[in-house]
Amino acid sequence: MESDVYQQLAHHLDQLPGGYPPTPDGLELRILRRLFTPEEAALALHLTLIPESAAVIARRAGLEPASAERMLAEMAEKGLLSDSPGRTTADGRFRPPRYMAAQFVVGIWEYQVMRLNVELARDVGEYLPYLLDPDAWQKAPQLRTIPIGESLKASSEVATYESAELMVLAHERFAVAPCICREEKSLVGEGCGKPLDTCLSMGGAADFYIRHNRGRRSARKRRWKC
Repeated sequence: MESDVYQQLAHHLDQLPGGYPPTPDGLELRILRRLFTPEEAALALHLTLIPESAAVIARRAGLEPASAERMLAEMAEKGLLSDSPGRTTADGRFRPPRYMAAQFVVGIWEYQVMRLNVELARDVGEYLPYLLDPDAWQKAPQLRTIPIGESLKASSEVATYESAELMVLAHERFAVAPCICREEKSLVGEGCGKPLDTCLSMGGAADFYIRHNRGRRSARKRRWKC
């Protein structure tokens, strides 16, 4: 049944690091129905956090490769998964595009920037307190503590501006996109009046936003010392 595939997808997303917890009235399912067709939801069940070709995913989903590739490309355009473009390797072989699962936050929700409508904005605004419930995140946090069995010297340090600058200097490709939170609030009449184009992506994330028309390319400004 159609409802079953959305319940399966909700469970699938809930197994990813960001989680996707259930709600008493099935709000999380209503959000998925707004985003995914039943066919897309069924295919998304076969995505993992490992980038794979359409042929590999098609085999797992029991679909023809051409059909799966078309659907996956459309889902990437809709912001329902993450992808990387095909490219020619150093030895001259063509490596086809790769597709992987995207968690709901940070992921699918942020990818809806410039695609939002009022209904989706209201539903997600209502759902966020469930998704970002501190108690739930303590049970399944996105970050894990890994024991190493050794004593460590405890110290605290405030990161300097220069440390943040080094992270920026490590990348050559940047994109600026509208803030999904400000866009959501503006749609439901709760905008703050601040500029929308404030979210910065770097490297592969910037490529994704530019490739799917979610943001614009931005050049890094060089700092000159006199």
